[in-house]
Amino acid sequence: MNAIKSFFSACCLLLVLGGCTKTVNDDLSFVDAAAAPDKLSVMFDITQDNTGLVTITPNGEGSIYYDVYYGDATTTPVNLSAGKNTTHIYAEGTYNVKIIGHAVNGKTTELIQKLTVSFRAPENLVVNWAIDGVNNFKVNLSATALYETAFKVFWGDVANEPGQPFLEGQNVNHVYAAVGSYTLRVVAYSGGSATTTYTTTVNIVDPVLIPITFESATVNYAFTNFGGGVSTKIANPQMNGINTTANVARMVKNAPEVWGGSFITVGTPIDFSVNKVFRMKVYSPRVGAKVLLKVENLTNGGIFFEKEVLTTVANAWEDLAFDYRTINTGNTYQKVVLIFDLGTVGDGSANFTWLFDDIRLTNQMPVGVLALPVTFDLPGVNYEVTDFGGTVSVPATDPTNGANNVKKTTKTGGAQTWAGTTIGANFNAPIGFTATKTQMSIRVYSPAAGLRVRLKVEDKTNPARSVETEAMTQAANTWETLVFDFATPSIGTASMNLAYTYDMASVFFDFGNNGTGSVFYWDDVTFLPTNVIPNYLTLPIDFQSTYAYPFVNFGGATATVVNNPDASGINTSSKVGKMVKGAPEVWAGSFIDLVNPINFTVLRTFKVKVYSPRIGAKLLLKVENPTNGGQFYEKEATTTVANAWEELTFDYTAIPAGFYARVVLIFDLGTAGDGSPNFTYYFDDIRLN
Repeated sequence: MNAIKSFFSACCLLLVLGGCTKTVNDDLSFVDAAAAPDKLSVMFDITQDNTGLVTITPNGEGSIYYDVYYGDATTTPVNLSAGKNTTHIYAEGTYNVKIIGHAVNGKTTELIQKLTVSFRAPENLVVNWAIDGVNNFKVNLSATALYETAFKVFWGDVANEPGQPFLEGQNVNHVYAAVGSYTLRVVAYSGGSATTTYTTTVNIVDPVLIPITFESATVNYAFTNFGGGVSTKIANPQMNGINTTANVARMVKNAPEVWGGSFITVGTPIDFSVNKVFRMKVYSPRVGAKVLLKVENLTNGGIFFEKEVLTTVANAWEDLAFDYRTINTGNTYQKVVLIFDLGTVGDGSANFTWLFDDIRLTNQMPVGVLALPVTFDLPGVNYEVTDFGGTVSVPATDPTNGANNVKKTTKTGGAQTWAGTTIGANFNAPIGFTATKTQMSIRVYSPAAGLRVRLKVEDKTNPARSVETEAMTQAANTWETLVFDFATPSIGTASMNLAYTYDMASVFFDFGNNGTGSVFYWDDVTFLPTNVIPNYLTLPIDFQSTYAYPFVNFGGATATVVNNPDASGINTSSKVGKMVKGAPEVWAGSFIDLVNPINFTVLRTFKVKVYSPRIGAKLLLKVENPTNGGQFYEKEATTTVANAWEELTFDYTAIPAGFYARVVLIFDLGTAGDGSPNFTYYFDDIRLN
């Protein structure tokens, strides 16, 4: 059965094959009849990055490929299949792009399309320029921008300037030939006609810097004058001695102000990190003229430092030194201020005309110049002293430190009560006393406690202008710092006059007593920039100091310093005086000595705060001469409250002139005490009012 089926299938296949006839169809007339390409167009896609890159895409109906002629210097067309595109980089401009579309039968259609390539102007132009840190005439510059192809900088200092080309990331510089204001221009180019321009003004100056020599032809030595002072740069009229330079500055001081002067601003903050001594050459019309050199912050006149020195020669150049070693280097200073004869009105005459030059910084005071503080340690400084009245002073080694140089003064046997020692010839500058800066200090190694040390300052040129004050040693055979407050001068001496010049000092050990051969070591004579609480006893007595308050008790009374038993009412201080009156004497009491005599020239009313166990207790307040008990004055007051603080008043209006340096307190004079609470009193704040 299967064999019959196979045979039948084969017969059918032969019948089909035998019935097929081959037909040839070579009619291409429809191609020849095809139309030429139609509706030709072209699309231009221009990138916006100023590269000139254009993508060209031709379109049309009936085109199988295109010839693209770019329209620039490129003459050979690009062949593109339908649906394809080409890219080409153009310079900025207008081009006739020709497109030829080819049909399948060879027919063509041509299209000419205008292409305009226009670059966008550069954006975000940033020009970074700065005057060189070393050469003030040199400018360093760089620039960045979007869509730029190159830059040119026009420095503005020559006519018909071609400009200096540079690229992004490149630094260029230029050195100007002279000071002046210049218009600097930077042009960012797009690769075409579009540009972006940056313009600024560059001011080339030769700034004033330390040292100030007045010799530069390009530096503008621009002084700002005030109060009648007038400073100018001039040719040196005194080319001799230590100053033969061609140019100097001259200050003429006119009315109306005693502080008339000038200042000049330097280009950068003054560097005090290493050198802290100003030097300046000065030609003065007279000896003893004061020269104040001050530096100030550029914008805050409250930040300053100043020193004043004296001229020592007339009508000749000298080199003055201003000790800035204590300046606060944490501040910045850019103004240099000069005031001649501060405190005196100038009249514009030759007597108020000074020359100055070579303002500079050095790292040490000139050899031989004596300046505060006096340490006896600086090499080259003349530490000679002048003894008088029987003292003998010599250089010595610190008795406690062999590396420290000090002065040793012996008050020889029989020396005068006023024997003393003058420190050098004079200081290089007046001591800088002000209304709130009135103190000096000396480190002293004394043979005994309780010895008076007097310090006197005066005007070297006028000894009548002086002020004296005292301190008292508190310990024996050890170093201590004694503080001398010239606001409280010793009795019988002149008061401080801030209009005077104090530039010389003398020290008197164990003042008021004849010499016994006692030896004193001393060091570090210092002007205090800020007043401190003295380490000796003076009015007012408030018991708040670390001072020992050495009361001397007599007749059965005992005075001590204790905690305030009732810190309330008018007296909330922590420490007060306490007196317990015991037997046997009705006049029992205590006294304490002050370093300086009490000054009754202005104030003559004593005030004392008292805490009494009962109403009607009497307090006798007496002052006397420590060396002459017959010279005294006393007043008595009575308490009006019990077990509370009150203030008693003692009228000293009628006190005669005298040397009163001892304060005596006696409670309940005429009654013997028994040491009980009924004879226990507290007192505080003994003061003149």
